[in-house]
Amino acid sequence: MHKTIISTADAPQAIGTYSQAVKIGDTVYLSGQIGLDPASMELVQGVETQIHQVFRNLRAVATAAGGSLADVVKLNIYLTDLSHFCKVNEIMAQYFSQPYPARAAVGVASLPRGAEVEADGVLVLG
Repeated sequence: MHKTIISTADAPQAIGTYSQAVKIGDTVYLSGQIGLDPASMELVQGVETQIHQVFRNLRAVATAAGGSLADVVKLNIYLTDLSHFCKVNEIMAQYFSQPYPARAAVGVASLPRGAEVEADGVLVLG
């Protein structure tokens, strides 16, 4: 199967050896996004602002792949403080509708650039 690399200026450029997303067939694998502002490449401040930016970044890459957040079938969320889990749920509901994707939420010791939250996912087009 043909592999397509997805890239958009509407999400932060990769800060390592990875692509923003890779599409194989109708499946798109979204790399992890932290709360970087795509224009400045600076981390936005505050956990709520970071959560919103993470979902906006994922949405931009999903759009560049020809889909939307409604096409996400699996979402992984990483938090440096699991006490923010309820806030993630509250904000996620502003970007996703039922039926929600399958999801994991994992507490981690640290994230790139000192981020408090990161998310990646898989979407299926069509």
